[in-house]
Amino acid sequence: MTPETTTGTTADGVHAPVPRERMPEHVRKLRDTYEMVPGAPLFKREFGYYCLDEWKEQGMPQGVPFAQLFDYDAGANHSLSQLGWCEAAFSPSFEDKLIEDRGDHEVIQDFAGRHLLVFKGRRNGFMPEYIDHPVKNMKTWEEDVRWRMNPTSEERYANLSERMAAARAAAGQGMIITQNLVGGYMYLRSLIGPEDLLYKFHDEPELIHTCMQTWLELADPVIAGHQEHVTIDELFLAEDICYNTGPLIGPDMMREFLLPYYQQLIANLRSRQIDQGRHLYIQVDTDGYANCTIPIYQEIGMDLMSPFEVASGCDVAAVGREYPELVMFGGIDKRVLARSKADIDRMVERILPAMRERGGYIPTCDHGVPEEVPYENYLHYRKRCLGLGG
Repeated sequence: MTPETTTGTTADGVHAPVPRERMPEHVRKLRDTYEMVPGAPLFKREFGYYCLDEWKEQGMPQGVPFAQLFDYDAGANHSLSQLGWCEAAFSPSFEDKLIEDRGDHEVIQDFAGRHLLVFKGRRNGFMPEYIDHPVKNMKTWEEDVRWRMNPTSEERYANLSERMAAARAAAGQGMIITQNLVGGYMYLRSLIGPEDLLYKFHDEPELIHTCMQTWLELADPVIAGHQEHVTIDELFLAEDICYNTGPLIGPDMMREFLLPYYQQLIANLRSRQIDQGRHLYIQVDTDGYANCTIPIYQEIGMDLMSPFEVASGCDVAAVGREYPELVMFGGIDKRVLARSKADIDRMVERILPAMRERGGYIPTCDHGVPEEVPYENYLHYRKRCLGLGG
């Protein structure tokens, strides 16, 4: 039987938070990170991997869970999807098909309607060349794309009862219920392309606003459907708006074309929460030099940011001092992991003790671990994380 709170509300993670003593240890650890508990043990996980084929050749045991190999914590987030991540959430998607054979290469159309130049027979594991995107003007938007963002598409609600049952079970353990969502900039870039998009902010602002209004009109009802079953702890925006020196559009454009739609979505989400007293965490993910965007995203209530790419000038220790209220994930230089163990030692000894004392930090690579990182180096890094992170 699920206990009640002092106000008579069921403490099931949906109607009221699960008491700390009922949470598994790994869930308490992640909650401590979000709540920025100073000195708490660092939660253990990784951003991702581009190195697994090389590690297999270097002797990484096969069939062994990564949590066992690298002593990661069990997952303590439960993710809700249906709203895209690096691309618009189309339903139906575009047909994945061959467009042109170019000998050693081929041009394909992917599920997001983009034309990609790839190596023949190898479509994954590297960055393709994007040569065309589906939205070129208002006509192509209306005829080819907009109808694919219909919020009533049956495909978006496939297995909804099973997915929500899993979400309620995760909430009952105190796990953080995270609604993932492609951010506005990433969404627009996937529709229009990175270069053409910059021109259209100036030349066709009505097209940008129309695309963003449709983004909102899709995200809002899908999230509302999830909120009939669970209280959402976190909205996670995949944005990728920055390059190596800062954002690809300026603060004024961010405030004109992105923030109003975020603010409306967040206000709607908060108004529908089953547990009205629950804090809604806002996380923004962007590669590149993100420091100068922090105060802009704080205007929408951002609590967390990731992954702080070091090659672009990000330093989590310095950012942590400048923004003591910001939870941060990432900041471990993937280039250093490919160097010597002494270099790895210097990096983690500078970052981890200070960030653990501060609270609100998860050390991960500042993007996927690249193939240049030897398996032995990564094992050494993980051992140092265990020693310094608690």
